[in-house]
Amino acid sequence: MSAPLRVTSFHQLGERARGLVAHERRTLLGITGPPGAGKSTLARAIVGEVGDKARLIEMDGFHLAQSRLAELGRLERKGAIDTYDGNGFLALIQRMRNSAAETIYAPQFRREFEESIAGAIAVEPRVRLVVVEGNYLLVETGPWGELRGLFDEVWFCESEENARLLRLIDRHRSYGKTEAEARHWALGPDQRNADVVASTRSRADVIISIPGRLPIDEGAAVHAGPIEAAND
Repeated sequence: MSAPLRVTSFHQLGERARGLVAHERRTLLGITGPPGAGKSTLARAIVGEVGDKARLIEMDGFHLAQSRLAELGRLERKGAIDTYDGNGFLALIQRMRNSAAETIYAPQFRREFEESIAGAIAVEPRVRLVVVEGNYLLVETGPWGELRGLFDEVWFCESEENARLLRLIDRHRSYGKTEAEARHWALGPDQRNADVVASTRSRADVIISIPGRLPIDEGAAVHAGPIEAAND
């Protein structure tokens, strides 16, 4: 097996995304990776690069409601795989794959009140690229295991570990947590979730290593092709 293509700029990632849009049928691109690795920023950048023919769907729109998480005793580990409506998420991605002739509505998670708004995102028939961002796109168990076959490609974002943790801590502090609370979340619940996501890395089509701070720029190091052949 030949070595995979190495991509070293966001420009090349944009070209790869535009190549996916060139297909006549709708294309689904998954972007995954551990918390804080930069996948949300990358997903938004790709949609911006492609333009009006692209839409972003975030798995966070399928968070269980705060009240339900409290009933289940899972509120203090929100973000774990069992704090999402996995079956609902799968059903939406199946519709995106199989019903391109109709407008499909997706929920959007609103951070300011920690809840999702149903029907907030419209994916019209003219949309050729749906970028789907989330932690668990490559998990093999439960309803998540059916997702991989629905995507044309899945990209896996990873980052230098210390930079990833610092971004996570900063993010939690921006949401109103104290320094101690932010570190607890980043090194506790978030890290357990990151370990789950890291175990799915080998199922990705593209591995993207993003050093330092975002936004992504010419410093992004990307390895495209079968991960088994990568010499990273």
